[in-house]
Amino acid sequence: MNLLDVVIIGGGPIGIACGLEAKKNGLSYLIIEKGCIVNSLYNYPAKMQFFSSSEKLEIDNIPFISNEAKPKKEEALEYYRRIVSSNDLNINLFEKVINVTKNTTTYTLETSKQTYNTTNVIIATGFYDIPNKLNIPGENLPKVSHYYNNPHFFSKQKLAVVGASNSSIDAALECWRKGAEVTLIIRGSEVGKRVKYWVRPDIINRIEEGSIKVIYSANITEIKERELVIKTANETIVLENDYVLALTGYRPNFEFLTKMGITLSNDDKKIPTHNTHTMETNLNNVFLAGVICGGMETHKWFIENSRIHAKKIISTILKKK
Repeated sequence: MNLLDVVIIGGGPIGIACGLEAKKNGLSYLIIEKGCIVNSLYNYPAKMQFFSSSEKLEIDNIPFISNEAKPKKEEALEYYRRIVSSNDLNINLFEKVINVTKNTTTYTLETSKQTYNTTNVIIATGFYDIPNKLNIPGENLPKVSHYYNNPHFFSKQKLAVVGASNSSIDAALECWRKGAEVTLIIRGSEVGKRVKYWVRPDIINRIEEGSIKVIYSANITEIKERELVIKTANETIVLENDYVLALTGYRPNFEFLTKMGITLSNDDKKIPTHNTHTMETNLNNVFLAGVICGGMETHKWFIENSRIHAKKIISTILKKK
């Protein structure tokens, strides 16, 4: 097998940025993506609008022109797809990396389709594939989902939305506007402070006028076919319910990292060990890029502030050659 200079695991925006940087610098490279191009973005809600403006989502100074200052999901899909196709990036889609083995000076990657040898590995796998579970009875019922796509499905239904972040609030508002009877269940005492600034007043107004119900300082303790059991500081509430959107966040695939030998911080943050200047992990020639660098702190890294990882990593690889 040919020895590649670098294999990039993950074909999201940051993985694509790494591929562009590798190609520009004459490195032999391959991007491996288990789904479609920018698979995580593809699975975002249908009408999702980014918090970032379009220029902050650009990679490699390629202009991102959108209809509004803050682009929608479909515009982002088109933008990143066009980058891949117009630059003829070397990317294998619908191929999952199963195992990464360290040799003396190289790495062997086994995938669902074949095996590759490489000098360097970049992990840009994001975090959207593994939801944070509630770990309560009934969570596996068909009525429960950890992902949200389209509000039409929930029209005329008693819908509980769990969470206080952007994804939860967007879903609550969209489903209410399509005729769902929405109850927000929030663990804290208020709507999240990081909710998009143009959305937060909307949800607060809907709550204050009684259009959307909310239960603060609450945790669901059991999900039943037609009810939810909710515990607050003062009482236990039994709520009639048809569907649950448990949008309680997501986490990186820590098992994949630790299986490779990458260490994590010994606290709840589980931040993977890496040099913030070079992005290199405790494994020689293995690098992290994108949101995975933050461990459980998935709100700290996003496209606009992790685009720089590509240049840092490829610069480090070139210095080692």
